[in-house]
Amino acid sequence: MLARTAASVLHGRAVTKAASPLAVTCVREMSASPRSLVTTEEGVHQTMRTSKNWRNKPLFRRQGDVRFKTGLEAANLLVAEAKRRDSHEKEFIESVESTMQCLSPIFDRNPRYAFVAKQLMEPERFIQFRVPWMDDTGVVRMNRGYRVQYSSSLGPYEGSLHFGHHINTAVVKSLGFDSVFSNALTGFPLGAAVGGSDINPFDKSEAEMQRFCQSYMTELAKYIGPDIDCPTMGMGVGEKEIGYLFGQYKRISVKSSAGGRPFLMNGAMQPEAPGYAVAHFANEMMKHKHDSLQGKRCMIIGSGKVARALAEKLLEYGAIPLTFSDGSGHIYEPDGIDSGKLKTISNIKSERGALLGRYIIASTSAQFNEPEDKMDIPCDLCFPCGAMNCIDEAAINKLADNGCQGVIEGGHCAVTAAGRKILKKRGLVYGPHTLTMTGDAIAHAIGGKHVDDKMLQAEVSRIYNRVNVIAREFNARGDLFAGANIEGFLRVANVMLTHGAV
Repeated sequence: MLARTAASVLHGRAVTKAASPLAVTCVREMSASPRSLVTTEEGVHQTMRTSKNWRNKPLFRRQGDVRFKTGLEAANLLVAEAKRRDSHEKEFIESVESTMQCLSPIFDRNPRYAFVAKQLMEPERFIQFRVPWMDDTGVVRMNRGYRVQYSSSLGPYEGSLHFGHHINTAVVKSLGFDSVFSNALTGFPLGAAVGGSDINPFDKSEAEMQRFCQSYMTELAKYIGPDIDCPTMGMGVGEKEIGYLFGQYKRISVKSSAGGRPFLMNGAMQPEAPGYAVAHFANEMMKHKHDSLQGKRCMIIGSGKVARALAEKLLEYGAIPLTFSDGSGHIYEPDGIDSGKLKTISNIKSERGALLGRYIIASTSAQFNEPEDKMDIPCDLCFPCGAMNCIDEAAINKLADNGCQGVIEGGHCAVTAAGRKILKKRGLVYGPHTLTMTGDAIAHAIGGKHVDDKMLQAEVSRIYNRVNVIAREFNARGDLFAGANIEGFLRVANVMLTHGAV
């Protein structure tokens, strides 16, 4: 069975149905070998003959052959092509631009990888559909549903669902593109997909959300299933929404489980895994600096399931969570949020549409929207777990001026591209979402019933150390953003090379 599973991974497909957690771990360790990424003749280090052969081939053949001489030139050509095709998709262009800048050293060492990157910029499949549903007053409402199945090179599609008014084509493609590298980074046989809808789940009743999820799944079920595509929780999609989605899928599909596990996991997978993983990555980053989380004052932006799970694990590490925030504003506990206060906050936020401002009734020490700008609060570490692009240059400069040592993303694309440059310039530690948001993929690959916190911590340590090694290999010591993108890309690209033009 292990041999069959390994063979499937080597050919870009994963038979997860028959694989035990031990078998999957063994396959992951085989694929995690440094030899498969940077040391073989077919890897990054090529002979001059092979390099010259690929460098002389045109990267694009539109209005004349377009060739490149350096890796940076190849990266710029790829970004220009993305802009030509999808100039209106701002978030997607930003993801492509940031990633290609990281990958330019690979194109220098082996120009063949630039041609693989050209294929990878285009998703395998993009699905958009209407989602009609009826609200509590009997009015038919309409939303757009999305699912981008970006890459199945390493295994079946897997990725998060996001509900929110900000969800559109550009956001879904951007998150899908990033998830290719994030899922590959784990070393498990996982493809990449992202989906969602432009509905705001926070101003809807439970009955409305149930009807919406049933309508959404009725259409989505045509394209997903066990060993095909497994959606997971994301922004605005928690255990309740996943439960509604699974219920409808089970209702209309003959097969609703794989390998003895219900499809969509139906709550079996640890919902805390993404938040715990962010805390474990923060701990690894502090250890790398010969420091620890003990006593660190932590600003948490957001108050969703990831933010609350992160706070819980930070408390176990001896850190001091200071803040939470949502649409109503932010709360600040000058002496820190202990486990009792965290439980109160969790009880408030478990009610759909409840705002964080209610917490001040239960606490005599909490400050609500004081100071007016939460970036003025002195802290040692900042964990943005809220909206995309919520941390820009101005915010980072304020954090740095107040003595902040680093920013560790607990949300997708929380720091802007310009913000990342300021982080590097000011010397702050940066934990990119490509690296820190792998907890969900790890938990699902191992199996929700089999994973525990010690296992998750061990996987986080392995991934972190590997990314550091890759960053040093490509002269980007300490740059976890570059290291994570390079490591993830090489895992996917090496398999894509065996598949040909598909």
